[in-house]
Amino acid sequence: MKAIVVTDQAAGTAGMTLAERPRPTPAGNDVLVEVHASGFTTGELDWDTTWTDRLGRDRTPSIPGHELAGVVRELGYGTTGLSVGQRVFGLTDWTRDGTLAEYVAVEARNLAPLPADVDFEIGAGLPISGLTAWQGLFVHGRVQVGQSVLVHGAAGGVGSVVTQLAHEAGAHVIGTGRAADRRTALDLGAHEFIDLENDSLDDARGVDLVFDIFGGEIQKRSVGLIRAGGTLVTIAGPPEVRPADGLAVDFVVEADRAQLTELAQRVRDGRLRTLIGQVASLDDAVAAFNPTDRVKGKTIISVRP
Repeated sequence: MKAIVVTDQAAGTAGMTLAERPRPTPAGNDVLVEVHASGFTTGELDWDTTWTDRLGRDRTPSIPGHELAGVVRELGYGTTGLSVGQRVFGLTDWTRDGTLAEYVAVEARNLAPLPADVDFEIGAGLPISGLTAWQGLFVHGRVQVGQSVLVHGAAGGVGSVVTQLAHEAGAHVIGTGRAADRRTALDLGAHEFIDLENDSLDDARGVDLVFDIFGGEIQKRSVGLIRAGGTLVTIAGPPEVRPADGLAVDFVVEADRAQLTELAQRVRDGRLRTLIGQVASLDDAVAAFNPTDRVKGKTIISVRP
């Protein structure tokens, strides 16, 4: 099969190549998925898990990408819950070969059925941003109707889904970002928008929850806006400060079939949309992984157009 491979961490994206790799064989409780569309995170080459397995052993050449939508072609021994020929989407294990390939072997529990009326490209753009938003808001943040939520990067990949889910949950949503993102954030459901370059964050003082993607100085300033007993949820690493009498939670997104199913249903109902900025072929995936211009929205690799 064709796949994007990396062999040298020091080389970064310059070391990425399109190569022929053996078609994987599904292990017990795995499925083999014929990948139709794949998503990736540009920072993957900085992750230790891209280069080593669960025991810390070198696993290069490795295949990046952890989001996919495709069709089940084989079942591993003991696999239940999915069937050959079924359309699926999901999030693969961090320490195994990923989805920038024509086939991938993945644990069946990490996948959910993809409805026939949801495009493969949409499905591939949903797992990381959708699950991160869902888990941050509902599992860790425990957002409630009537609460106020400050969403950083409200027009970005994760923030755009946080904005939509928080709005639907009955929260008052304050989005942040660049001035050019204002219209997008408001269209997605933000009730207010703060331009981080020109407006004051103090306008959001007294919020119940901050969803942070930046860390650093923005995070420190944001914690001071949270009411006593409120919550900081961050995906930018362990927080340096926490709200008075409140919670500060950092987490790494996990695959979850039930949550993926909830997200797909919202896409079908028109209650949730993903921002896809570019669709590239597998032949062009190396260039798409390292764009020269800012791409607004998620980049998806169409493996089988």
